[in-house]
Amino acid sequence: MTFHPDSLPDLTGKVFIVTGGNSGIGYYTVSHLASHGAHVYMCARSPQKGTAAINTIKETNPRAKISLLQMDLTDLSTVITAAKHFLTLETTLHGLVNNAGIMATPFEMTKDGHEAQWQTNYLAHWVFTAHLLPLMARTSRGLPAGSVRIVNVTSSGHLAAPKDGIHFEDTSLKDSGIWARYGQSKLANILHAKTLHATYGPGSARARNGEGEIWVSSVHPGIVETNLSSSVDKSSSGFSFTGVVSIARMLGLVWSADKGSWNSLFCVAGGDMKASQCGGYLEVFGRCGEPWWQSSTAKDTRLAEKLEGWTEEVMRREGWVQ
Repeated sequence: MTFHPDSLPDLTGKVFIVTGGNSGIGYYTVSHLASHGAHVYMCARSPQKGTAAINTIKETNPRAKISLLQMDLTDLSTVITAAKHFLTLETTLHGLVNNAGIMATPFEMTKDGHEAQWQTNYLAHWVFTAHLLPLMARTSRGLPAGSVRIVNVTSSGHLAAPKDGIHFEDTSLKDSGIWARYGQSKLANILHAKTLHATYGPGSARARNGEGEIWVSSVHPGIVETNLSSSVDKSSSGFSFTGVVSIARMLGLVWSADKGSWNSLFCVAGGDMKASQCGGYLEVFGRCGEPWWQSSTAKDTRLAEKLEGWTEEVMRREGWVQ
């Protein structure tokens, strides 16, 4: 299936949130949604960088309706504050793109007591989504199927996760490498999408009972020219990530940040997406909305259920969800 952002439908009156929206893939996701009439909330850690990004978009699209939500994923208190602030501003939410992330960074624990990649890529987005789900469910009631959607931006890097998938005994993986920690967090993004799909997606009990149907996807954007790779600790990665990107670029397998946003756009707002494509791990190599190769742990529904239960218990115990 071919796709181009120009084919997005008129999104006037619809509300979207994009995390990490001030740069890279997130920036273009915000820009394209706004250019089709949506009111987009751009989540950014730095208010200055977020404001600058919004102003840049408005230079070419003065009518773009974009608002800033300040949020630092390494500080869960700001995630809660951003979600609660949004809920005071809007009564509907049609799309959420959990896009922000870090990749293969040196070992670090956040102030909340979690490994930085695990929290930034997975836990913070889980908490943010949990606070927004009731509104998304209410928004979907009475609307055509596919009117409300969630996208988790993940990566083929999930293949680097530990063989057993998630180390529940010690999710910090302190004694493992940077890629194992990254892979575990990206695997968690996929499993999170699967449990959301089972609860809210087409055919779920909630959908059958008229309680709201939400389409959920996890997407692999491909190898994209963004500043994400600048965080890679090459001294301990065991290989040259720059070298891998260089080879991929020669083979024509590296996308621009703009094209890297296309699969997110297709899954969160594309008019041609089908219910049968929900809940899957989708690729972007020249086509949108098609299944991509995933590990056996990414397909493990029992592991997904275990992760959901573990996350909910820990986040409740720490006071991030009620």
